[in-house]
Amino acid sequence: MDSVSVNKFRDNLKTLVDQVVSGHEPLKVTRRGGEDFVVVGADDWAREQETLYVLQNGSLMRQIAESSQTHARGTGYAPTAEEQDAILGV
Repeated sequence: MDSVSVNKFRDNLKTLVDQVVSGHEPLKVTRRGGEDFVVVGADDWAREQETLYVLQNGSLMRQIAESSQTHARGTGYAPTAEEQDAILGV
């Protein structure tokens, strides 16, 4: 994660925010007299929150583990060609 001082952030606000949003990389802003903070794009933040939700949900994590195991054994569910077309929108 890149880091900039709060003064540099303030002076280059638009450019730095554009970089954060387009590059999908957070930016740490440091302050001498206070706590540092991080700037992150809203879409990236939402994705991170969804990931945390899944990781903290024991039931979902069990389902993912079971799916991984059945896939590795080749015994998992395999959609028909028609179902795949419907899923992919073709």
